[in-house]
Amino acid sequence: MTGAVSPARRRSVLAALRRGTVPDNGLDLLAVGLDRLAPTVTAELAACRGGAAAFTAIRGEYGSGKTFAARWIGERAKAAGMAVAEVQISETETPLHRLETVYRRLCERLGTASDPPSAFRPVLDGWLYALEEDALAEGDIDADDAEALGGAVDALLERRLADLHRTAPGFTAGLRGYRRALAAGDAGTADGIVAWLAGQPHVAAAARRAAGVRGDIDHFLALGFLQGLLTVLRDAGHPGLVLVLDEVETLQRVRSDARAKALNALRQLLDEIDGGRFPGLYLLITGTPAFFDGRQGIALLPPLQQRLHTDFSTDPRFDNPRAPQVRLPGFDLDRLVELGTKVRDLHAAGAPDPLRIHRVVDDEYLALLARAVTGGLGGRVGVAPRLFLRKLVGEVLDRVEQFADFDPRRDYALTVADTELTDVERRALTDPDDVAL
Repeated sequence: MTGAVSPARRRSVLAALRRGTVPDNGLDLLAVGLDRLAPTVTAELAACRGGAAAFTAIRGEYGSGKTFAARWIGERAKAAGMAVAEVQISETETPLHRLETVYRRLCERLGTASDPPSAFRPVLDGWLYALEEDALAEGDIDADDAEALGGAVDALLERRLADLHRTAPGFTAGLRGYRRALAAGDAGTADGIVAWLAGQPHVAAAARRAAGVRGDIDHFLALGFLQGLLTVLRDAGHPGLVLVLDEVETLQRVRSDARAKALNALRQLLDEIDGGRFPGLYLLITGTPAFFDGRQGIALLPPLQQRLHTDFSTDPRFDNPRAPQVRLPGFDLDRLVELGTKVRDLHAAGAPDPLRIHRVVDDEYLALLARAVTGGLGGRVGVAPRLFLRKLVGEVLDRVEQFADFDPRRDYALTVADTELTDVERRALTDPDDVAL
């Protein structure tokens, strides 16, 4: 599989692993233990592209791969033509009880297979282009007759937005204003209206007047604007949106009144999805078991707890991937070595002497390094993958490729510095001194 990977894609993945971060693409090259989810994810994404909506909660301890799994799903969605937005829930930056901030971050993080974040404006422009193409296809309009084409596009725009206007009149007004500003060549006004449509605060009053709208998007308007965005995405050729709300367990640390509002906002989102308000939306949240099972999580709102209840008393082998919650089993040493094998093969595929990398960094050495890293983290394999991959790529594989006489068994001793650890890894660290390899 690695032989078909482009050099740019390989560099991007390996660079992220050196930094200790989850790559933005190429996750199919690294996926371990997600095969059981693939058929259900594929079916749910297909249903969303057909106009349905879906919801999934991914649960797992820190380091179990929740963010990786979410991005893996997002990558599959992009390959199928859908748009994706990953929003990290934060008490200060993106509080869930203020849905206008979630919508704003969604627009800032919106991406497609062809446009990286933020793809919000390219999506709007693609939507207007599609309207022009449809208007030309409907009648005998000369493409060079700007006035006639503009009138036909405006008429088609009104027909397309008729249903949406009843639920999100502000969004439709903004779209009309954006279309008029572009037609008039008023770039400044167009920029302001796009910012307002994307939920940005403090947009110039002149731009809002030109669109016939007032004020900023608030908590109550946010869901209507999400509905409008889904309509624009579909007409622009992106039949669906994967919205990831990452790290929802941060709700456990906010004030009790804000936490109650946030949980109710999440319940409202699920009810609206069940009610068919958001055709094409695949909502994905990630959180720790403490959020789903603990007293400071969803248990504070019984209706939400009932909607998300999933039985995990059986053997993990029999977990139902169609359930509201999906459990990530985390890593054991065998899976960690399997992951290391994938990364080594990916690295070797772009090296001048791949055979040497396979010979020096063989499976036996990968197992040795995996045991050393997990041993330095108190034997907690679940928090080891990030550090293991960072060490493997940046301190072993890169050196084997660059120095012909480098042998990690002889020339490398694993060190775990406090400054390179996350808080979870730091708590797991049993001995900050050098770990002999």
